[in-house]
Amino acid sequence: MLWLRGLLFTLFVPGVVAIAGPAWINPSRRLAGGWWASGWVIVALGVSIYLLCLLRFLAAGGTPMIFFARPLRWLVGEEPRALVTRGLYRVSRNPMYLGVLTTIAGQAVVFASPRIASYLLVIALTFHLAVVFIEEPHLRRVNGAAYEDYLARVPRWLGRPR
Repeated sequence: MLWLRGLLFTLFVPGVVAIAGPAWINPSRRLAGGWWASGWVIVALGVSIYLLCLLRFLAAGGTPMIFFARPLRWLVGEEPRALVTRGLYRVSRNPMYLGVLTTIAGQAVVFASPRIASYLLVIALTFHLAVVFIEEPHLRRVNGAAYEDYLARVPRWLGRPR
């Protein structure tokens, strides 16, 4: 059942943001061709990053469901009880967001689309604000000292662990 909830979460949240969003922003998009096709490698990287993170959450007994949407937990699950700190979470506290952003960036390249690139910037800012003002305070409350230690060791977005 947890796998099904993870799949539903993926369809409803990252699927909407990373796939439906760019399609809505630029409905007349066309493949640019030529070297622009290399954007598919970026899309594949983003999807792979997301899926690796999803597997970490499922292995920890939860889904990446945002805590404040708990009324939907019957459908898409709930966050793991323990902090996820392994795998890509050793080099970024938010690799799942980075996977979604990378997927959008790849589409901006594939379609040579300034509109999708602008959408990427708006989503990146939205993610940053959500992480700083909603997720991090919640994780501090729930995980206490363990999260403070994690904050001290791992960068918010990308970088070398301290």
